[in-house]
Amino acid sequence: MKTVLFWDIDGTLLTTGKAGVPAWEAAVKEVTGKDFELSSIRVPGLTDFQIAKRTFELVGVSGTDEDVARMVSRYEDMLPSTLPSKKGRVLPNVREILDVLAGRSDVRSYLLTGNTRRGARAKLTHYNLLQYFSDGAFAEDQGSRSSIAARALELARRLGPIDEEQIFVIGDTPHDVECATAINARTIAVATGGYSIAELTAHHPWRVFEELPPPDEFLDLIGLLTTA
Repeated sequence: MKTVLFWDIDGTLLTTGKAGVPAWEAAVKEVTGKDFELSSIRVPGLTDFQIAKRTFELVGVSGTDEDVARMVSRYEDMLPSTLPSKKGRVLPNVREILDVLAGRSDVRSYLLTGNTRRGARAKLTHYNLLQYFSDGAFAEDQGSRSSIAARALELARRLGPIDEEQIFVIGDTPHDVECATAINARTIAVATGGYSIAELTAHHPWRVFEELPPPDEFLDLIGLLTTA
């Protein structure tokens, strides 16, 4: 029976230094004909489709589901070229934890993210993290983060026996806490994204940290320090 870890990307695994902003703003301009500043939305925790839908509302343009999907697709197209434009980074202790987890047979890591699959791949490839994740659940439409969480859990169960008491969501927003609640998982919340310790604590995560702890502390936290 495997421990399962579901990982958010932005603000949890890495920060792009807002390198996605030019891609979003260019996509909005192309699809709606309107200038738009992404800073007018509190983006952390929203899915890519929710961001696109919200931009249509804010620029005063009526967008169909097809228009929303086209905006997301154009953002995906442009993202790889904008990622090198900012000084993003992998967040503290992330790579060290993933290196340790990769050598263990008792735990599986998956992505659980509001990014699309193509957007997630672009970011993880740019920061050399893609090899740590075989699969995951991604934004596919305008559905909620909880629906993504349900698909993530279904994926994990389909790929082999899991310990239902050992399911964790690691994320940096209240939306990640909601994801965990939806699938009866425990949230490890980190204030490395767009929300403070106080804001995260108000949503009652299982544990909350300023940043992810070092590998041994992380393994101890999830009950794997003394198991092989």
